Amino acid sequence: MRRSFTLVDVLLVLAFFSDAPWAVKGSSQCKQINSGVFRPHSVSITEFGAVGDGVTLNTKAFQNAIFYLNSFADKGGAKLFVPAGRWLTGSFDLISHLTLWLDKHAVILGSMNSDDWPVVDPLPSYGRGRELPGGRHRSLIFGQNLTDVVITGDNGTIDGQGSIWWDWFRSGNLDYTRPHLVELMNATGVVISNLTFLNPPFWTIHPVYCSHVRVQNVTILSPLDSPNTDGIDPDSSDDVCIKDCYISTGDDLISIKSGWDEYGVSYGRPSTKITIHGLVGQTQLGSGIAIGSEMSGGVSDVHAENLYFFNSVTGIRIKTSPGRGGYVRNISISNVTLADVGTAIRFTGQFGEHPDDSFDPNALPTIERITIKDVTGKNIKMAGLLEGIKGDTFLNICLSNIALNVLSESPWNCSQIQGYSDSVIPETCDPLRERIFPNHYLDCYDLSSHFWSSSSLKRGAWLWSW
Repeated sequence: MRRSFTLVDVLLVLAFFSDAPWAVKGSSQCKQINSGVFRPHSVSITEFGAVGDGVTLNTKAFQNAIFYLNSFADKGGAKLFVPAGRWLTGSFDLISHLTLWLDKHAVILGSMNSDDWPVVDPLPSYGRGRELPGGRHRSLIFGQNLTDVVITGDNGTIDGQGSIWWDWFRSGNLDYTRPHLVELMNATGVVISNLTFLNPPFWTIHPVYCSHVRVQNVTILSPLDSPNTDGIDPDSSDDVCIKDCYISTGDDLISIKSGWDEYGVSYGRPSTKITIHGLVGQTQLGSGIAIGSEMSGGVSDVHAENLYFFNSVTGIRIKTSPGRGGYVRNISISNVTLADVGTAIRFTGQFGEHPDDSFDPNALPTIERITIKDVTGKNIKMAGLLEGIKGDTFLNICLSNIALNVLSESPWNCSQIQGYSDSVIPETCDPLRERIFPNHYLDCYDLSSHFWSSSSLKRGAWLWSW
């Protein structure tokens, strides 16, 4: 029999819920991003002889403009305005206290001549170029040891014209590792927002050794078969916020990294305090969100939520290998929707490839306290392929409130994995079948709110029933 509720009933329940920690905690959203920093000095790239015809090479114009604006760095900073047009350029450096602003119809085009992308030293946490021994081509937009840098606009475009680099890569005609589209090293206070990025030669946005990075409202597009065209790769960086982005690329949409084998271990700078909120995209060669495989400096305290991945080979992936060392711990991924995805969740403990023969094969990574919760999916080929490392079990893997429409008759395949689960459809593999609640929720990262909500709902049901 259905009972009627009085105002007192409702107030009693609301009062009870208001005391629960989950009611006030809220989601781990990024703080408000301000890309509208006022700069008292502003110039247009045209004032330095740039021609926006898509043919004239404007590298010197960009370099001269930024050299001029450097004199205002200690006077409140400066703004370089790029008006409507197609501005062909080679690699150029940014400076501190600078806003690079692109008009709505402005397109910065990367030169298709490799000589316009100088070769620089490899990253110390990698020891060599990621693809080839030795150096690497510098990114189109580059900066190091900077403070307070903004790259933004009215949805202008930065196009790397990477197809020629992809051809060189596929044919083996590269002498050095391909360049990224945007790379900032050792920078603090970075904002990248309200832009479209197209066709990177290699990774698209690469903050490395950075702190306080905000990437918001960006669109990143490259052909789905383009090689290794990652979207956003925070690398040995902390306090990174990625919010409200659409990414469609040839590899991982977001890949969190921290150095490669012995070089990453020696450099010792982890990626930590990474927040991802509101990500939509597809990839037929990578994952929606990946960690690794270069994670030797450690990755921790990652919160990703409100994600939608479609038409993709993998939804969520952790990649590592013997020889990596380092750790991946305290990871929470929640509120995920998947459609037409090959494998929803994948952990790979044998993702090989090492920079050289000097790595320590006994340097085993620590993978622990990984929580994936509140996931739905339709037309999923396989729910999970979770493969740890023999003698190095991945610990406290927690799956909660997952419902996947899976095509495979064997939806889960697990080895060298230990953890817990609750409310997972189809039923998960044996190593994860022990219940999270009520005994193991403290073993799981970022599940206390679920525990309280579950307890509160039960007590709430009791309140409704009296």
